[in-house]
Amino acid sequence: MTVRTRFAPSPTGMLHIGGVRTALFSWLYARRHQGTFILRIEDTDRERSTDQAIQVILDGMKWLGLDADEGPFYQTQRYPRYREVIGQLLESGHAYHCYCSRADLDEMRAAQMARKEKPRYDGRCRHRTAPVEGVTPVVRFRNPDQGQVVVDDIVHGPIVFRSEELDDLIILRSDGNPTYNFCVSVDDWDMGITHVIRGDDHINNTPRQINMLRAMGATPPVYAHLPMILGPDGTKLSKRHGAVSVLEYKDAGFLPAALLNYLGRLGWSHGDQELFSLEELVQLFDLDAVNKSASALNPDKLAWTNQQHMMRLGGSALAPLLGEQLASRGVQVEGIDLAAVAEALKERTRTLAEMAEGSLFFFHDPTGYEPKAAAKNLTAETAPLLVAARAVLAGLPTPWSGAGIDAALKALAAELGAGLGKVAQPLRVAVCGSGVSPPIDATLAILGAETVLRRVDRAIAHARGS
Repeated sequence: MTVRTRFAPSPTGMLHIGGVRTALFSWLYARRHQGTFILRIEDTDRERSTDQAIQVILDGMKWLGLDADEGPFYQTQRYPRYREVIGQLLESGHAYHCYCSRADLDEMRAAQMARKEKPRYDGRCRHRTAPVEGVTPVVRFRNPDQGQVVVDDIVHGPIVFRSEELDDLIILRSDGNPTYNFCVSVDDWDMGITHVIRGDDHINNTPRQINMLRAMGATPPVYAHLPMILGPDGTKLSKRHGAVSVLEYKDAGFLPAALLNYLGRLGWSHGDQELFSLEELVQLFDLDAVNKSASALNPDKLAWTNQQHMMRLGGSALAPLLGEQLASRGVQVEGIDLAAVAEALKERTRTLAEMAEGSLFFFHDPTGYEPKAAAKNLTAETAPLLVAARAVLAGLPTPWSGAGIDAALKALAAELGAGLGKVAQPLRVAVCGSGVSPPIDATLAILGAETVLRRVDRAIAHARGS
């Protein structure tokens, strides 16, 4: 059997990380088994589906590198096929027209609740042969009256549903629009889907879809329902937890490889290994190792994972990504080696956004000094040290090198009988505006002689004035 999986988001909201994990697991399973991964946009909810949400799905999948072998397919483009199958179900007796009004259904529901029964359609139109004048009917699927449906779920194991618990759901509304469960069933059949991998909030839909597939003469696919992703506090994931558009993670400076690594590890494991490349995930992933329990989003763990992936990359690979972050902040980067900046900061920052914020001093002189750092390092007592450091630096051949700067500052510290930190920290505050930066030799080498000497002169004046 050739594996065929699908990711089938509804564009009624933004693609968030819960959907991304479903897409990832479906993509990985297809890749692991040399199968086919299909992207299908389930846009039959015309009132809530938006072009913007569709574009976020497409852009998000592209950014993540989860390439589809087929698609995207759009359900709204398949209406003729749905109506064809509905006609076949009506002809075979697996579907029927229902003329019940909203008032009829409300009355039915109230009577059932009064009898302490589970509200469900009672099938009163199943045997109707004559239409009701002036009423446009819906079409309902005739669910089996007896027996049971067993969903042999890969993640959860067998799940049993009694047929009498499943009512005759509407498959075509009176306005001519087919409904979700029906469209999904037809699509999975037509597209030859062998494995449906989706969130476990769809479990109750599965027996209905299985019954419809069987009525169509199709063999149902294998199902794997993934546990939910919860917020850090154990409650349902929401915007305050990070259930935002996946592209907001891009804007926040996360690497796609890191986000996929984290989501792949959220509810799936391979021993104690935490860090995976996408290639490793393809080689190792299987549904048998998916946890049955819900997993909680841990923003700190996600940031740590991102930092580890940043550290694996060289500065040249990070440079264009850092450039995008700086451009979004209106920063001009001419004259600065971005690869060197990224290399210097990649072990000190967790995201590209943090890297961009931490690198701003490379691109413009400090507008002021951090008060505590200045009070300790830019004083009348440290001014002579800064003067001596400036003289040593000014005597170095240009362009400066980190090794040359390191040797010169160590020699100065030895001459003054002070530790290197006593020399480096006032210089750091002078050129960065704060007491935090990459190693001083790398920082000064990236900034270059002209910028460093100008900033040190300004800091000397500040120190003498203090």
